[in-house]
Amino acid sequence: MNKPQTLFDSNLPPLAERVRPESADWFYGQEHLVGNEKILSRLLEGKSSFSIIFWGPPGTGKTTLARMVAKASNAIIKELSAVSSGVKDLREVIKLSQSNREMGRKTILFIDEIHRFSKSQQDSLLHAVEDGTITLIGATTENPSFEVISPLLSRCKILTLKPLNPEHLHHILEYAFDQDVILAKGEFSLDTTEKELLIQSSGGDARKMLNTLEISISLTGGDGRITKEILTEALQSKTLIYDKQGEYHYDTISAFIKSVRGSDPDAAVYWLAVMLEGGEKPEFIARRLIVLAAEDIGNADPSGLTLATSGFQAVQIIGMPEACLILAQVTTYLSAAPKSNASYKAIKSSMAVVKETGTSTVPLHLRNAPTDLMKDIDYGKEYRYPHYHRDHFILENYFPDGIENTFYHPTSQGHEEWIKNRLKSLWKERYSDI
Repeated sequence: MNKPQTLFDSNLPPLAERVRPESADWFYGQEHLVGNEKILSRLLEGKSSFSIIFWGPPGTGKTTLARMVAKASNAIIKELSAVSSGVKDLREVIKLSQSNREMGRKTILFIDEIHRFSKSQQDSLLHAVEDGTITLIGATTENPSFEVISPLLSRCKILTLKPLNPEHLHHILEYAFDQDVILAKGEFSLDTTEKELLIQSSGGDARKMLNTLEISISLTGGDGRITKEILTEALQSKTLIYDKQGEYHYDTISAFIKSVRGSDPDAAVYWLAVMLEGGEKPEFIARRLIVLAAEDIGNADPSGLTLATSGFQAVQIIGMPEACLILAQVTTYLSAAPKSNASYKAIKSSMAVVKETGTSTVPLHLRNAPTDLMKDIDYGKEYRYPHYHRDHFILENYFPDGIENTFYHPTSQGHEEWIKNRLKSLWKERYSDI
């Protein structure tokens, strides 16, 4: 007599893998890529392919889309993980691809976490991609312009994926309960409130949501009902091993950034140590610190961005293990620095206005006039040069017609207080209320 399957049968793949869709009909999210007449929908219908790098957060469909494209192209598919594969593996795939090509068959090589390939590994791919021996499809969570060599990058189409919204995740959850070989039996239940908690806690990551569901089921004790308490316990269950590919990687960098933003240098260096001991790339951490310096400190301490940028350059020059000293200095300085997100809010609000109103005509007095013809049609006419006036300032309209707004609201933190007072003295009417 055969033993009945259970959710935890060792022969079964993880839930997220079991319910991975094989058809675009069951793929949710990324409408800008797979919607009607979009680039991937045309690719999936046309049985053709080109080299692609999918860039986006974890659990948003990069691997799924890569497999769909590969399957639709009627090619021989080889998959490698950049974490466990080396140059020898690449050479074997290229050799096989050359044989396939001689027999009139196309080969697609899918590389997961392609940003983890070294420069030499990427170099070994270049010629085969150039001459069409292989069509490359890569997946990465990191900005490919930082991690992929320029010659390889120029031969690939970069397609950016977005975090999944709650509606997408709801559909994926329903699909899992309807289609999974175990969940479809109806032995486990998830009420509406708990379902919303599960979706909200996933942060747009379908794999994290399904992994949390799978852990929750293991905690039910056999009665099948997944309560809020069980979900909370599942969400707190973390591996003690730092996984540079998994969700703990993203949760840890999040804790690190939030500690620096929250002006807690002690917690920040703790999370920094967790990442470094786990083998995280120091350049990744240094880049996040540059973004934080601009987003969360800004003009409250303008030297923060300078220090973060210098830190990134120093990390590149020095490398590990000494790079940890540089990261510790930058981390503790930025943690202790006064905070302001006024610059961040300014660009976000101004971009929102531009998206809503469209691009505006540049007023004539603000246009450059390098030729006589441009001068004849009043380019630059009546522009007043600020350095000719007292305090190197004169009231002038630098906005396009019909638009004027106060996007930048400096705080009273650190150096930004001086900026605030100066702007109030120069633009008295506009900054009277701040």
